[in-house]
Amino acid sequence: MLLLAGCAGGDTNSALLEPRTIDVDAAAEPAGGVISSHIQQLQAQTGPSYVTLVVHEQEKRAGSKAANSPEALTSGSGFVVSNGIIMTAGHVAVKRGNSVDARASNGRIYSGTVIAVKPENDMALIRLRGFSSAAVTPSPNHCMRRGAPVFSLGKPHARNDTARIGSVNSMSFGRAVKYSGFGYPDAIELRLATKKGESGGPLFDDKGQLTGMLVSTLSDANGRPLNLAHAISTPALAKFLCSNTSCSGNWQQLAQKAPTCPAI
Repeated sequence: MLLLAGCAGGDTNSALLEPRTIDVDAAAEPAGGVISSHIQQLQAQTGPSYVTLVVHEQEKRAGSKAANSPEALTSGSGFVVSNGIIMTAGHVAVKRGNSVDARASNGRIYSGTVIAVKPENDMALIRLRGFSSAAVTPSPNHCMRRGAPVFSLGKPHARNDTARIGSVNSMSFGRAVKYSGFGYPDAIELRLATKKGESGGPLFDDKGQLTGMLVSTLSDANGRPLNLAHAISTPALAKFLCSNTSCSGNWQQLAQKAPTCPAI
């Protein structure tokens, strides 16, 4: 039996923190050796598109008792898909209208709002105010072979931002997954030791191109981690993105592809 757990858990644009540093997971498996050899270069390439998120309940009306102190609901990770638009897991964003604080690679905190959520495929979009940064480049070929090296960016709860190196176990989990009002019809299965807080983080191939979005980590019936994680494939992400906002040509092309892949 497998247990799946989501990895989540005034204007702030002027707030400036220290520039972000990203730790590299030391437990990378041999299949990820090709990435390990140039992870610093890949971090420099992909890091600007990665953000960490704190989500609050829907903003209150002006003059209400909690108008200036919305309750924190969740935290997680996300990535830039176009100018000012962030993608993350649905169970991180929770619902449309929630307010978000996002920390970018330059250390600044930007405020924004959840603009779309698709619970049945665990995806969400956020619009940030006054934010501009490089967007991810989605891979034109979303189908990867078993053992293909990948890496993720995310922030485990109470830990530093982390780049995890692993590999593709399968392009299909083979069945639908549901949890706490969210879920997905299928997912990429990864050899990747993710932790809570990393949901919504980007998954990249060895070229630094986006191949998916992390949504859950797997454990056995006793709660022991299995070094397995799930990610939503880019065609599903593309369909969601392009149906809710304007999207570039490469996203449009991905949106036309079937999410399933032949066994490789």
